[in-house]
Amino acid sequence: MGIRFILMVNKQGQTRLAQYYEWLTLEERRALEGEIVRKCLARNDQQCSFVEHRNYKVVYRRYASLFFLVGVDNDENELAILEFIHLLVETMDRHFGNVCELDIMFHLEKAHFMLEEMVMNGSVIETSKANILTPIQLLDKSS
Repeated sequence: MGIRFILMVNKQGQTRLAQYYEWLTLEERRALEGEIVRKCLARNDQQCSFVEHRNYKVVYRRYASLFFLVGVDNDENELAILEFIHLLVETMDRHFGNVCELDIMFHLEKAHFMLEEMVMNGSVIETSKANILTPIQLLDKSS
């Protein structure tokens, strides 16, 4: 299993979306999120986008006011995860039109749906933006 969790966090450190692919208690999730978010937000732009924390490798990237953090196994390819983050942002941009924190907050179910179309059981299964967005567009048309 490659991906363990995906977090979207604003610049103040508030989690806007969290998706876990391994079981953790709510207390463990809160503690993990707090530690990782503090560690990643404290880093400057000159430092690399990879952090090792506990038994995870955290790959993160900032787009506008949102940080996208992905926790992976230690043997996972960091550049592939950065590419996955970029694909996720491009897909959300295509649907929302320049995605921002408010899009995530007001359309949380669509953001989760996109992630579920892209990642299953910690593995990336879909990389085509059209294939990811087609079911969401069909749902939008039917409502």
